[in-house]
Amino acid sequence: MAEHYTYALGRRKSSTARVRVTTGKGTITINGKPAKDYFADSAMLLHDLDKPFRVIEDNKYDVTVVVDGGGHVGQVDAIKLVISKALFEKNEALKG
Repeated sequence: MAEHYTYALGRRKSSTARVRVTTGKGTITINGKPAKDYFADSAMLLHDLDKPFRVIEDNKYDVTVVVDGGGHVGQVDAIKLVISKALFEKNEALKG
C-alpha cells in the first residue's frame, strides 16, 4: 500500500523548501538529516520548526524536507511556511 502524503512548496528570502507530511510520530528530517543535526548550531531555530504544530496543538505528523538556498534563518522560515501549508491541506478542521 502506498503511503499517503501531502506535498507543499514555499519560499522565504532566497530559500526554497519542499515538504512531504505524513501521519507519524513527529519526526522532522531535513535534507536527509534529523532536524537536530541539521540545525545543531541553533536551538532557537530548531524550536521555531515546531511552531506550526504548536498552533494546531497536534504533532502526530512526520515531515521530510528538502531545502536549499539562503542561510539557516531563511530556511527555517521557508520550512515553517510549507509545513503550515501542508498541514492546512491535510487537516480539514483547519479550513474553518
